[in-house]
Formats: sequence, C-alpha cells, structure tokens
Amino acid sequence: MTKDSYLVGLIGAGIGPSLSPALHEREADRQGLRYLYRLIDIDVLGTGPEAVGDLVRAARDLGFDGLNITHPCKQLVIEHLDGLSPQAEALGAVNTVVLEDGRAVGHNTDVTGFAASFARGLPDAPLERVVQLGAGGAGAAVAHATLTLGAGRVTVVDALPERAAALAASLNRHFGDGRAAAAGPDRLAELLGHADGVVHATPTGMAAHPGLPFPAELLRPGLWVAEVVYRPLETELVRTARALGCATLDGGGMAVFQAVDAFRLFTGREPDSAAMLAHFAELAGAVPAPK
Repeated sequence: MTKDSYLVGLIGAGIGPSLSPALHEREADRQGLRYLYRLIDIDVLGTGPEAVGDLVRAARDLGFDGLNITHPCKQLVIEHLDGLSPQAEALGAVNTVVLEDGRAVGHNTDVTGFAASFARGLPDAPLERVVQLGAGGAGAAVAHATLTLGAGRVTVVDALPERAAALAASLNRHFGDGRAAAAGPDRLAELLGHADGVVHATPTGMAAHPGLPFPAELLRPGLWVAEVVYRPLETELVRTARALGCATLDGGGMAVFQAVDAFRLFTGREPDSAAMLAHFAELAGAVPAPK
C-alpha cells in the first residue's frame, strides 16, 4: 500500500545549493503528498564522509523513507547497506537508498538519469566512437549509461591514468571485451579528431572550477558534446560547442531524470518528468550558481 507522507534526505558535503529538495517537494505537492526533503550536510555537521554509515542508521531509526547520497559518500555508503540493485553493484556507487521494512537498499539513478537525458536531448547522435573525460563517480555512471544506449566503444580519458584503466577494465567486464579503453590526456586531440561525440564528466565548468576541460580548437561541427555539470546550466564547454555548431546536451536533464527515478523508488508513484523538467529550468534560471 502506498503512503501519503514521506521523509527523505540528501547526505553529502557542501550540499546547501542543491536543487533536489525543491524538485522532490514540488512534485510531491503536485501529487497531493506530504513530503519533507532534508539536507544532511556533513560539512555543517562537522563530520567526515566515513560518518555516512551512522547517518544512514540514524535515518532508518528516525523513520526516513529514503536517502539520496552524493559526493563524497557514494562509494563509502555501500558497506553500510543491506542490499544493492544490480546497477549499483556493477558501478560500485550508490546515489539512492530506499529504507523499507528495516532494510537499506542502494540504487544508482545517475545511470538511468543520464541515459534518459541523452535519449531525449540527442536522440539521433551517432555512438560508434565516444570519448569520455573523467573516470570518477559521475564518470562511471555516464560510461555505463552510454554503453547501455548502444555505444560501440567508449575511450575514457582521466588525469589519473590508473583510474581510467580501472573504469575501462570494469566496463569491459560488464559489457564485453573491446567496448571500453583508457587513454591519457596527451591523446585527446587524436581521439577527438576521430570521435562521434564527447561526454564531459569532470568538475571543470562548475562555478568553483571555471573554464574549458580541453582547448576549444579540438571542437568541430559534427562532434556532439554531452555535459554532466549543471551548475551553471550553460558551462563554458556547452556555450563554446554550441557556438561552433556542435549538437550539445547540458547537465540539467541528468539532474532531473535521476531525481525522477529516485522519487519513483521512494514513493512507488510515477512522477511527471515534464513538470519536473520545467520546474528545474525555472529553478536553474532563478538560483545563481554557487560561489
């Protein structure tokens, strides 16, 4: 039986500017639900990311229905859960925890969120050769999503070669040999020269990390560009690529669709993704990017 009252939260560091509470609560209002979304900021609490296990236990004891998990706790939370969805297990990262019947089960809606955003925003994009910048938590999720969408081969580029190699090895185990490869930043010009598109999954372009992740001259019309950063919504990469005639995808869709999937997991109810997209656009326009 579905309930009509929910208590959920977000655990992470520096999450004050998060748009998740507004997105979830507005959709709940639309559905006539009582829904409280609380921020549990480890910076404000003065604890480290290793406290995530205690925070999940406390939330369960206090009657929370679910939690979103963000940086830097997505990997650390796993050992404190009672179960994982197949996707979260394959990724080794959790961004959504459902608390039900005394159990805490981890999911990853970043994967499904990016896949839904890409399918909506770049429906006809060729996917034979994809280059991805960034092999961190978000990078793992979007690489899984891109291969799930049918990409022929994803080449992962990261400033830490061992991180790129580990992600590529994990992707090949999951999707089959030859579907992923790792490369150093020194090969980026060569790789982008032959790629169908590039997925950007590093913090570059966020308000605290302005700029381009690679030289603008590596962009060309015919190369699609998908961004994961959504604060600001129009990063320098998206703006530059669009001006050059590239098909672009900003990070807003992923932010919304991961929230859509989390809301569904928490409530068992179908959210209105179009209404949530419109609300996000309104919020992103009204809220200045964090300093």
